[in-house]
Amino acid sequence: MTYHALVTGGAGFIGSTLVDRLLAEGHTVDVVDNLSAGSLANLADARASGAGRFHFHQLDVRSADLVGLMERRKPEVVYHLAAQADVRVSVADPVLDADVNILGSLRTLEGARAAGSRKVVFASSGGTIYGDASELPIKESAAQHPLSPYGVAKKAVGDYLFAYRELHGLEYTALALANVYGPRQDPHGEAGVVAIFAGRIGAGEPCLIFGDGKQTRDFVFVDDVVDAFSRAGDRGSGLLCNIGTGQETSVNELYWAMAKNAGVTQPPVYAPARPGELERSCLDPARASIHLGWKPWTTLEQGTAAVLEWAQRNRSDG
Repeated sequence: MTYHALVTGGAGFIGSTLVDRLLAEGHTVDVVDNLSAGSLANLADARASGAGRFHFHQLDVRSADLVGLMERRKPEVVYHLAAQADVRVSVADPVLDADVNILGSLRTLEGARAAGSRKVVFASSGGTIYGDASELPIKESAAQHPLSPYGVAKKAVGDYLFAYRELHGLEYTALALANVYGPRQDPHGEAGVVAIFAGRIGAGEPCLIFGDGKQTRDFVFVDDVVDAFSRAGDRGSGLLCNIGTGQETSVNELYWAMAKNAGVTQPPVYAPARPGELERSCLDPARASIHLGWKPWTTLEQGTAAVLEWAQRNRSDG
């Protein structure tokens, strides 16, 4: 059954991929994005394929105009991905982080309430809300002790979602995302290591690894993540669901997998570890399997190959 969706942060890397998916499923989609990190180029396919069903609004989620816009557009499902997404920025400027990630989320929730939306699907952060968990892979039942203002903000929005469900009957699903990577991820901004490696490998430059490279992450491909968002539109209500692979991959393993794929034999360059970086991170996706019917299907080799190909194509286009 098709519906009217609104995606905040819909011009971003994950958001625009979600917009393409929703349009392909026949839904009508409004995008709200201030273009501070997102790009209209990411929405080129949506603009071409979504004639009459796609509408773009350049607006900051902190703007008082957001509630009025959402009340007029009346989306049935709101996908809230707009965020200040750099952990380091949140440490340097926690007030800015809270302004965007907490107050911007509250504006979005108020807009959903005013619009009579039935559900909000929220992009939370599996890498930060749990803090330095003792048991891996991390389950949703783990204590949430975030170690950065960014993680604190994501945790707080989860609490607001619960309160809005109790107070106003607004359904929600929060998706705690692992380390999402894929085409369209900016290698220059606040980027994941896959995008950075792809950019440097493609340019013939050495890749820099902070620390010994043994630190692990749970790398999940963007198409798989977007599938989880789509499923959460009418499943998993009232739940926090981890969206990851359940597999740890070290940064060293990631580098050599990508280097091999690109035919590169040059070893990486190592630099001192960054303070505060988690040693290990991995999410248990069992709840998403049960309640969303979701499982990741893209292997690291397949996913990184797609990123390398995308980076190469965009470099030659540029």
